[in-house]
Amino acid sequence: MDKFTLMQTFVRVAEAGSFTAVAHQMDVPRSMITRQIAGLESQLGVKLMTRSTRSLSLTTAGSAYLEKCRVILNLVDATESSLVHEQSAPRGQIRIGLPLSFGLQELLPILMDFAKQNAEIKLAMDFSDRHSNLIEEGLDMAVRITANLDSTDIVRKLGVCKLITVASPSYLELHGIPLKPSDLRNHECLDYSLQPSVSSWTYVVGGERSNVSIEGRLVANNGVALAEAAAMGLGITRQPDFIVDSFLEDGRLVRVLDDYDAPELGIYAVLPSNRYIPHRISVLMEFISRQL
Repeated sequence: MDKFTLMQTFVRVAEAGSFTAVAHQMDVPRSMITRQIAGLESQLGVKLMTRSTRSLSLTTAGSAYLEKCRVILNLVDATESSLVHEQSAPRGQIRIGLPLSFGLQELLPILMDFAKQNAEIKLAMDFSDRHSNLIEEGLDMAVRITANLDSTDIVRKLGVCKLITVASPSYLELHGIPLKPSDLRNHECLDYSLQPSVSSWTYVVGGERSNVSIEGRLVANNGVALAEAAAMGLGITRQPDFIVDSFLEDGRLVRVLDDYDAPELGIYAVLPSNRYIPHRISVLMEFISRQL
């Protein structure tokens, strides 16, 4: 069997984490898949996978080889797609990581429209606010909302959203209205964070960026949860517009510090660490960008 086919099988097994699952996908005996991986390891002279009766994991060499295999396979895919994509519809599977709140509220309707218009595309969606490692988790792309990209991230900007500082009328009546960012030091601030420690929010004050230390008893890694907490009078929070718009419309939250701009958040498509983008991924990024 040629090495290219063995590489394809290896990537499938690594992504599925199971010989049996891949055998079912390919409609072949499990023993054939295990022989192919064993043959590939023999050709390379290294152990790629550690097997047990219940689990399968990549060795250090296997992880490095997986990344290089994806680069090669994506290059082949991109090369073939470039020859025919003007005449053919995008096809194949797209594994996409989505932030929980933005994914459900804003991206899910867009992705459903994309699925309706592209019958040859299979979408596998992973909704989570955690910072995904695309290569380790086998994702073709992820959507990330941030003001601080990693230097190693390969991205395409899809749009922007604004941060809005909000509190409930009952909280402000009881604790007073902050008139300038530094006043936040005297308030309960509900922060988007995984660590219950001192944090800071950035505002533009007098044309300069200013970091204001904030503290509070509640932290969470989901903006909707923090907006709900603020609506219950538990403090002040600063969240993206797509989260707080509905709270503002029904009066459960009101804006504060409206005269002080907060940095915009970029909405990015993050790609695995290679520069070869399959046609189906390019089409999806274009679709999302137009809709946003």
